[in-house]
Amino acid sequence: MGPGGEASIYLDGPWSHRSVSANGTRFHAAESGDGPLVLLLHGFPEFWWTWRSQLPALADAGFRAVAVDLRGYGGSDKPPRGYDLITAASDAAGLIRSLGEANAVVVGHDWGGMIAWTMAAYFPKVVRRLAVVSAAHPLRLRAAVLADPAGQGRGSAHVLRFQLPVLPERQLLRDRAREVGRMLEAWSRPGWPDAATERAYRAAMCVPSVAHSALEYHRWLLRSRLRPDGMRYARVMRTPVQVPTLQIHGALDTCVLPRTARGSGRFVEGPYRWRLIDGAGHFPHEEVPGKFDLELRSWLADPEPER
Repeated sequence: MGPGGEASIYLDGPWSHRSVSANGTRFHAAESGDGPLVLLLHGFPEFWWTWRSQLPALADAGFRAVAVDLRGYGGSDKPPRGYDLITAASDAAGLIRSLGEANAVVVGHDWGGMIAWTMAAYFPKVVRRLAVVSAAHPLRLRAAVLADPAGQGRGSAHVLRFQLPVLPERQLLRDRAREVGRMLEAWSRPGWPDAATERAYRAAMCVPSVAHSALEYHRWLLRSRLRPDGMRYARVMRTPVQVPTLQIHGALDTCVLPRTARGSGRFVEGPYRWRLIDGAGHFPHEEVPGKFDLELRSWLADPEPER
C-alpha cells in the first residue's frame, strides 16, 4: 500500500515507484529502464497508469521512461492552488531537473499534452523532443471551440459544465465515480475500456481531493481567458515550437476532434510529424498500444524526423 492509503495508485508492474520533489511539490512517479529520459504526462480523468504499456516498451527501446501523477492527481501532492498550465509546465520542467537531466523527450496525453505544448513555449531548453497525444495546441483548441460550436464546441462541453462550484465534484464522484467510466467510454473506440481498466480509473478519481484538483485545471482554462494571466499565457504560446514534434491522434476521438488537433501544426517550426490512428479514440496509447508504440518508437529512433 502506498503512503496515505492510496493503494489504488501504487499498482505493480515492470516499473518502480518513487517520489520526486520539484517546484515546491512532491510528485509520485513510476519509472522503468535506463537511457535518455522520456517524461510521460497523463490526462483527464486518468493518472500515471495510463502509460502502463509504454513504460516497458520504452525501456525495451533503450530509454528511461518516467510516468508521473500530475499535481492534484494520484499519489502526488494536492495543494489548494497551482492548477494552471504555466504552473503545471513549471512542475514538469522541475521534474526533469530533479530526475538529474537537463532535458527530456516529453510525451503528453490530453491535459498532459496541453502541458507539453506549454513547456515547449515556456521552457524550451528542457524539451528535447515533443510528442503530443489527443491534444490540440491550446490556442488552436480555443479557436476551434468558437469557430466550430457544433463540433469541437460540443466535444468540449464538459469544460463548461465543470465551471460550477461543488456540484461537478459531486457528480463526478457519485456512485463510486461512475461518470469517469461514462466519459472513458464516450471518448474512446467501441469496446473500450474493459471492466478492470474502468475500475482502476474510477478508484483513482475517488482518492481524496483528486476530483476537485482535476476540475480546477478545467476552471482555470476557461476563466483565465479574459484575465491578465490568461492573456499573458496566450501571448507566450504564440512562440513557435522549434524542437521535433510528433502529434498522434485517434481517428474516432470525440473529445478533441482530429480536425481540431491537426491545425496545431501551424505553431511548430521544427520538424513536424502528424499521425492519425484508425480505429482509436481519445486514448490511442491504451486502446491500440501496439500501433501507438510503433509510431512513437519509430519517431524516437529517427535522427532527423521529416517536416
